[in-house]
Amino acid sequence: MAGILIIAHAPLATALRDCIAHVYGGLPARIGVIDVSPDCDPAQVVAFAYSEVERLREENGALVLTDMFGATPSNIAARLATLPQVRVLAGVNLPMLLRAVCYRATPLDTLVDKALAGATKGVQAIVPGTPAAVAPPACSIECVPAMPPETDLTHKQGSTSL
Repeated sequence: MAGILIIAHAPLATALRDCIAHVYGGLPARIGVIDVSPDCDPAQVVAFAYSEVERLREENGALVLTDMFGATPSNIAARLATLPQVRVLAGVNLPMLLRAVCYRATPLDTLVDKALAGATKGVQAIVPGTPAAVAPPACSIECVPAMPPETDLTHKQGSTSL
């Protein structure tokens, strides 16, 4: 099952992780975040990101999600793309992340395709007369179970603000 690392402008990475915990009723295992602050030292964040990928990586690799292509978090994440069994996607949104969590047991390249599809299908224009969504997007395979709400999250699965 692929680990997931979110690298984004502070506080977006933590906020996305908190949304996942809300949706799943607990935080699924192997999801880490790095909130990049305006005054961070990018070299220190890169070093920390390498250690986080190693901590989170599973048998089918790791997926790194970042917010905006070309910005500091994306440039940090791009350094991780050279690692074996690591894929990096820019433009993270909640539908992309939900899809990634749901399909993380699939092969890494399939996971990338599913996450990208979730990102694009999750962006919709809502105008008068737009039909209501029938149901939230669901997985065709069983999603990864969440950790129970009483699980100790004091370490917060790699949360940091650098």
